[in-house]
Formats: sequence, structure tokens, C-alpha cells
Amino acid sequence: MSRATRTAAPPRMRPAMCRERFSSLESPAVHTVCEGEAPMNPVTIIENERIVVLQAQLGEWDNLNHLIVCQQTNQAVIVDPFDGAYWQNTCAQHGWVLDQVWLTHSHWDHAKGVDALKQALGSSLRVHCHAFERQRGWKGEVDEEWQHQPNSHVKLKCGSLEFEAHCTPGHTPGHTTFIGEGLVISGDCLFLGRCGRTDLYGGDPEVQRSTLHYLRHQMQQLDEATIVLPGHQYRLSDGQTPTTMAVGEVLRTNEALLALDDDEAWMNLPFLAFDDSMAESARRKRSQDS
Repeated sequence: MSRATRTAAPPRMRPAMCRERFSSLESPAVHTVCEGEAPMNPVTIIENERIVVLQAQLGEWDNLNHLIVCQQTNQAVIVDPFDGAYWQNTCAQHGWVLDQVWLTHSHWDHAKGVDALKQALGSSLRVHCHAFERQRGWKGEVDEEWQHQPNSHVKLKCGSLEFEAHCTPGHTPGHTTFIGEGLVISGDCLFLGRCGRTDLYGGDPEVQRSTLHYLRHQMQQLDEATIVLPGHQYRLSDGQTPTTMAVGEVLRTNEALLALDDDEAWMNLPFLAFDDSMAESARRKRSQDS
């Protein structure tokens, strides 16, 4: 972590009708999120003269949303907004101009807040997603569809900030990972301790494996202190539940990355597929298409 990184202390919450969650950035401290409770303020991950990065955990699936702000221009981009009003209000409170949405992929929990933002901000907000997400039947409206091939990238800007949008399929056909300004925003392609599941409609375990080879190589070129920001918070094998991690630590400890070069180890990863209702829905959809 850089010196600019800040960790928010868990707030006091009502004990009744609450569900435990873990949201510390660097330790397994516990706080609770209550049914009907207003969302907490976002956590500041980075703040310096060039960039502000905020993170908020929203929704029942522990989605991690990330807001990137250019300090020079006050322009902001939200990655995977779960709650549009939440991020519109956050930007308004700080005088930031929210003019872009970048989607890592089109699953509902990552794109849920787009419609509300579009209704509120109109044509001043441009929504970006990869065109390959249409392969899974997604019909969301976007202003720009990236067209680049898997395991390649295009350049993006937020004000004067520069990023690369890497096409990283496997979890979905057009999944995109954003790299730049000391960040890797990996969505559901790569979590801190593992990778995203591949058994949902449009997912593919071998494509995911190829993608992770590519992404591992990209990450190996970065400063080890680069911060990885995943799309969800999951418990690590040691019991901790961080929401950020240095790229060097991810490369050394991530179970999916460590299994890439061993066929048996990769095939035996328990998190590539689950026997649940979402997997059953994907199987029915594939059967209909065949």
C-alpha cells in the first residue's frame, strides 16, 4: 500500500436484524450491515494531488464499486455501479463531474446502477462496455462498445488519468480489466485469493485459464505495490477478508494464478463452478441454444 492509502474504521451499527460482513482493507475486522440501513460512506483507497480512488461495498453480493477521480479536471468514472444514486450523490457532495461508466462485465450486480445514472445525467454520461458481452444475450444500452480482441487492450482516459482496458474473457465473453495509475481493477476475472466462476452463461474455464496467463504476465510488469481492486470481497484461505491487495502479494498467493501451470491443479479448483441455481439456469440456457 502507498502512504496515501487510507483505511476506514468500521462504523457503529445497530445489533438487531443484522448480517455479519467483513470489510477491512488490511485486517479481518468485523462490522455489521443491517437490513434497511443506509449505505456507508465510501472508503478512500488513494488520495493525492493527481487521483482519488473510492471504494464502496454495496448490495447483498458484497459488490465492490470503485470511483476514480481526476484531481486536475474533477472528472470522475464509476466502475460497475451497483447503486446509481449513491454514486451520483457522492460526486455531487464533492463537486466532481461523473461523466463515464466503465463496466467490467454485464452481470446484473455490476450494471444495476447504470439506468438510474443515465436517467439522472442523460447524455453527459457515457457508458462503456465490451461488445462481446452481447454474446451472452445482454441488451443493455451503452454509448461505446469496445471491439478489441481477447488478451489485448485499448487506451482510456478519465480527465488526465490514463488507463488500459484489457479484454479478459472467461467469466463472461467480454469481461474487461482496467490497468493504470497504480491500479488493477479486475472485476470478476480475478479476486484477491481466487478467480471468478466460469459456469455461468457465457463463461468458459479454458478461456479463463488463457486469460489468467495473460493477466498474470501483465501484472508481472507492474510495480509490486500496484493495488488490485476486485469486484467482490471473499474470504482468503488464511481467514482474512481484505478488499484490496498489492499486486506482488496477489501474484505470490492467489490460488488460481498458482494453479495455472498445472493441469490437475487447475481442474481441481473448487471455485470455477458451483452447484447452485445460477449454474442450473446457465445449463438450461446452453441447452436451449444447442
